[in-house]
Amino acid sequence: MRRTGVFVLALVTVGLVVATAVSYSKYRKSVADYQQATADQEAMRGRYDRAVGEIVSIQDSLNAIVLGEDAVKNMPAQNDVEVQAPGTLHDQVLTRIATLKSAIQRTKDRIEDLDSRLKKSGVKIHGLERMIAGLRKSVGEKEERIADLSTQVDTLQTRVAGLNTEVEVQQQVLTEKQSELATIYYTIGSKKDLTRSGVVESKGGVLGLGKTLKPSGVFNEAAFTPLNTDQEVVIQIPSEKAQVLSAQPLSSYVLQPVGKDMVQLRIVDPKEFRKIKQLVILTT
Repeated sequence: MRRTGVFVLALVTVGLVVATAVSYSKYRKSVADYQQATADQEAMRGRYDRAVGEIVSIQDSLNAIVLGEDAVKNMPAQNDVEVQAPGTLHDQVLTRIATLKSAIQRTKDRIEDLDSRLKKSGVKIHGLERMIAGLRKSVGEKEERIADLSTQVDTLQTRVAGLNTEVEVQQQVLTEKQSELATIYYTIGSKKDLTRSGVVESKGGVLGLGKTLKPSGVFNEAAFTPLNTDQEVVIQIPSEKAQVLSAQPLSSYVLQPVGKDMVQLRIVDPKEFRKIKQLVILTT
């Protein structure tokens, strides 16, 4: 009986030892699992924090992309330090739009790279996925606004081209009108020549005596020479003496000899002088 009791006691002791060993093994495994889980959680938290930081950085980059009218307003001024884009304002706006497109593309690449790295690392957090989706939406909106801006620029360029054409036409009309306004027509000749061409006629007097020469008022284009008084104010008269028969104000011109058999008419007030379009000069 005593041997049986000892044997049973030994078996119980062995069982307790085995149970204790198994329990200790499970405890160590539980501790190791807990430590691994804690390390994984810390690593996950680090990846999450870095991802959030990068998302904030990308959002800041998106916010820095200025669109619409500000795209033109915020172009560097002519006195800025950085090198200016050559060409017209239209060319500079197109350059600015191209820069914006490049910035958008770089942002898209950063978003896709971040998403790819998160997927590879096994980070699946609904909040992050929602933020990345928000970034994609924001990029899409920026792209749509850039497309609208490009269309507006093209439309404005078409309108500007049309306005330039109109301005050129109007300028041509104004130039022609000014030239027409500034141009007078003059003729120089003796009494015989002017009478024969019908430019002057004898008027007044009694019984054929005391008649005076006066412009007939008939404009014979072949007998007159045009003169643009905006460009020329001097008429050389090849004669010893000369007299103005037409009604130009005396204060608007000066007649003076400048050499042997040469008289010069100088226009001193073109606006007043050209109020009378035909200038008739009698030489003697």
